[in-house]
Amino acid sequence: MHVRRLSNRLLHVLGRIPLRLSLLAIRPIALFNHRLYMALLLPLLRAAGMRLLGKPRFISPNAFIDDFSKITLGDRVVISSNVSLLVHDYSLTTAMIAADELKGPDVAIIRPITIGNNVFVGWGAVLMPGTTIADNVIIGAGAVVRGNVESRAVVIGNPSQKITTIDELLEKHRKREGNLDVRQDRK
Repeated sequence: MHVRRLSNRLLHVLGRIPLRLSLLAIRPIALFNHRLYMALLLPLLRAAGMRLLGKPRFISPNAFIDDFSKITLGDRVVISSNVSLLVHDYSLTTAMIAADELKGPDVAIIRPITIGNNVFVGWGAVLMPGTTIADNVIIGAGAVVRGNVESRAVVIGNPSQKITTIDELLEKHRKREGNLDVRQDRK
């Protein structure tokens, strides 16, 4: 039984090698033309099993996604550099060993991650297994997010906490408008 499970897992991992090589091959393109990079990336993500419910705006080539088939992304999602999307949790193995309850191979809890529409995930954020982020959300740099994030929230920290809403943040920026250096991207 364990041998069969191990061989199935090995075949699954080996089957991902061409995909991972393709992802590596297109990474340098992001340095010169992020639109071309995204045009090449999206079909690869779909082929890997990721559910795309719209067109993500940008997914950094430095983002870590451990199981594409457990990720759902909405429209206009931005995933910044060094973001980790973790759908696995092996801490259960550690707990079971400590309680002298583990009798076989390591045990993981696997839970999907869902990211809604118009979500910005800042540099180095970590999205833990089972995270669901609603629409119109900003996740601050370095945040460790787990559970549900409500619509129109701005969250930061470890563990992440809601610090304001999108509407309050926008109002704050409007008040400082003359003092901000703002750049608008070309279409």
